Amino acid sequence: MYDETQLKIIDATMTLIIEKGYSGATTKNIAALAGVNECTIFRRFREKKEIVLAALEMPKWNPGFRKEDFVYCGELRKNLISFATVYASIVTPRMIKISIGLRSAELEDAALSGIMQVPMIFKSVLIEYFTMMQKKGLIKACDIEAIALQFISLNFGFAFLNASFQDKLVGVSKEEYIESSVEVFANGIEID
Repeated sequence: MYDETQLKIIDATMTLIIEKGYSGATTKNIAALAGVNECTIFRRFREKKEIVLAALEMPKWNPGFRKEDFVYCGELRKNLISFATVYASIVTPRMIKISIGLRSAELEDAALSGIMQVPMIFKSVLIEYFTMMQKKGLIKACDIEAIALQFISLNFGFAFLNASFQDKLVGVSKEEYIESSVEVFANGIEID
């Protein structure tokens, strides 16, 4: 789909966005990092926004998952640990930094649909799962969308803090965090 030069430009752009944000990733810096002339960038892509949109279609820069990636049985804690583990495999510190780097008025929400893909799929899976568990009488009657958002938030919160501060703030492993947070969360919604 993209030739070698275009891929170098895309990789350089996204690397700089992670480091400096969208505005700080100048075409001059992109050209230098990609090892191309700045004019080459504009011959291959009309504008920097087009490079970002191309990158967001690539699994390397915008890994996603599908509903089918979430398999569940009847046990709440095992399922939530599985969901959180799948989420954590996609929402890595790199992905968080890309999301932060793409927050720019210059993009005018052009990248929003690419960034929103992961949380929207995760929310959809959780709503479907919690609805099923509530119908089976295995979790308390509650606002399904609210608990789905709470579960997304507790997983995203850890990913964000880990990406931002690593061991300066985060003193537990991803696995320890998932097990502990799932235990607390499940205790709150499970029927006694």
